[in-house]
Amino acid sequence: MHSGVHHALATTWKRESARIVAAAARRVHDLGVAEEVAQDALVAALEHWPRDGIPDNPAAWLMTTALNRALDHLRRLKTAAAGQAAVAQDLQALQADRAPDVAEAVAVAQADPVGDDLLRLIFTACHPVLPTDARVALTLRLVAGLTTHEIARAFLVPEATVAQRIVRAQKKLRDAQVPFDLPPRAALGERLAAVLEVVYLVFNEGYTATGGDQWMRPALCAEALRLAHLLATLAPDEPEVHGLLALLELQASRTAARTGAGGEPVLLADQDRTRWDHAAIARGLAALARAEARSGAPAAAPGPYQLQAAIAACHARASAAEATDWAAIARLYGELAQVAPSPVVELNRAVAVAMCDGPAAGLDLVDRLADLPALARYPWLPAVRGDLLSRLGRHHEARTAFLRAAELTENAQERTLMTARAEAGGRAIR
Repeated sequence: MHSGVHHALATTWKRESARIVAAAARRVHDLGVAEEVAQDALVAALEHWPRDGIPDNPAAWLMTTALNRALDHLRRLKTAAAGQAAVAQDLQALQADRAPDVAEAVAVAQADPVGDDLLRLIFTACHPVLPTDARVALTLRLVAGLTTHEIARAFLVPEATVAQRIVRAQKKLRDAQVPFDLPPRAALGERLAAVLEVVYLVFNEGYTATGGDQWMRPALCAEALRLAHLLATLAPDEPEVHGLLALLELQASRTAARTGAGGEPVLLADQDRTRWDHAAIARGLAALARAEARSGAPAAAPGPYQLQAAIAACHARASAAEATDWAAIARLYGELAQVAPSPVVELNRAVAVAMCDGPAAGLDLVDRLADLPALARYPWLPAVRGDLLSRLGRHHEARTAFLRAAELTENAQERTLMTARAEAGGRAIR
C-alpha cells in the first residue's frame, strides 16, 4: 500500500474507531457485532483507498461504510427472523436516519441526547451486570483502542486475564440484551465509578504511553478531557466527577512542557513552567473547588480523584520545582493510600517522602515495595529507586536500577531516557 494512504488510514482509524464502534453499536445493539462492522469498514478502506484515492473526508467514509454494514446486518437478521418486531423496528429506524451523503452520515452518528455516542458506549460497557474489572477492561478496549497487553499493564495483571474478561463481558452484555443507552439519572451512580475509572485510565495512557515511539498520545488526553467535561454536565452534583475533571485539567496543563524538541520526556522537576497552560490550571483549580464544595460534611473523606487533583494542584501552584509543598503532597498521598490503596500510590508516596525527609527515607519505602508481584515488571519502580540511589551518591547501584527500568519499559522515548541516566552513572541529566 502507498505510504500516504497507509498513514492516512492508520491515523484516521486510531482517532475515529471508537466513535465508529459507538455509532454502530447504537444501531445493532451488540458490541461484538459493532466491532465487526467497524473492522469491515477498515478492510473496505484497505481495498478501495489505494485504488480510488484517499476520500476528502476519511472519517466520514469509514463511518458511512460501517453504518452500511450495520444496515446489512440488520437486514440479515430481519430475513432470518421476520417476525421479530424489535429487529424490524431497528431496521426502520436505521433506514430513516441513514445518510445519503457523508456530511449527513456524520451528523446522524453524532446525534444523541447528550451529544455523544461515545458516552453511551462507555455507560453501556459499564453496565452493572458486569464485574467492575470487566467493565473497565472492555471499555478501555472499545473506547481507547488499547490492546489487551496495554490494559494488562495498566491493571498490573496477566494479559490472559484481561483477554478473558473482555470476551466474557461481551458475551454477558449480549446474553443480557443490555440496551445501548444512558441509564436514567437515578441509576447513574451504580455505573459512575467504573466510567470515571475508564476516563482516568484513557487519560493516563495518553499522558504516558505504555508503548510505541511517542511518550504521549495527546489525542487520548483530549478525548478523556472531553468526556470528563460531559460527565460534569451529566452528573453536576457528584464531587468525584469534578475531582476527575480537575485532575485531568491540571495534568494536561503541563503537556507542552513534558516533551523536548525531539519528543524526548522532560520530567516534572525539569519542566519550563512558563510553558504550562495557565488557563487549564485555572479551570482545574475551579473544578477542584467545586469538588470540595460538594464533598459534604467537613469530616467526610474526599475521594481518590479529588485527592489526586489536590496533589496536582500543589504542583500547579508552585512557581518553581523547589517551591513545591512536598509535605502537603506526602500527606495527601497518605490519605490516598487509605482511600484507594495500591502499590503505585505507595511508590508515589515514597517519592514525596524522599523530597521531604531525604532520599534515604524514600529509598526505605521503595525497598519495601520491591518484592510485590504487582510491581515486578513496573519500570517506574527501578527508575525511582535509581534516582534515589543517585541522590545518595550510590551511582553504580543507580546505574543498575536505570538499566533495569530501560529493560522493562516498552516505550521507546522512556527507554532512551532510562538508558541515558544509566550511561551517566545514575546522575541526573539536565
